[in-house]
Formats: sequence, structure tokens, C-alpha cells
Amino acid sequence: MAAVAYRYRVIFEQETNGWYSVHCPALKGVHSQGATYDEAMTNIHEAIAGWLHVAREYGDPIPASDVMEQTLIEVAA
Repeated sequence: MAAVAYRYRVIFEQETNGWYSVHCPALKGVHSQGATYDEAMTNIHEAIAGWLHVAREYGDPIPASDVMEQTLIEVAA
């Protein structure tokens, strides 16, 4: 069976202690954190992969990818 690629938007927030919290709005309950941005990114990838694995295992519906393209908006203050 061919692998299916999913793209989901994740939201990062830097906490007052310097750690990063991250969650995936399209996948209920998928949250993670990390001491660095890279660690948080790795951890959210693992959390999403785990969520998808369990959903497939139990036959639950998998939400469609919620990212059509990546857009970076820069605003000068």
C-alpha cells in the first residue's frame, strides 16, 4: 500500500520559560512541546503520526489536509 502524505497546520507559542508549545487544530487532542523550536517540531510530528496511526487502526476518519500552501507574511512594525 502506498503511503499517503498529509499536511496539517500547527501553531507554535513560545512560553515565558522559553519552551515552545505546539498544537494541531485539525486533529483534536494533538499537542506537544519542546525546549527548542526544533525539538517541538520533532515532537509534534511524532504526535501527529501517532494520532494518524491510531485513527487508521480503529477505522476512524482522518481529516483532510488543511494546508493548501505555505504562506509567510511579514509585517514591519
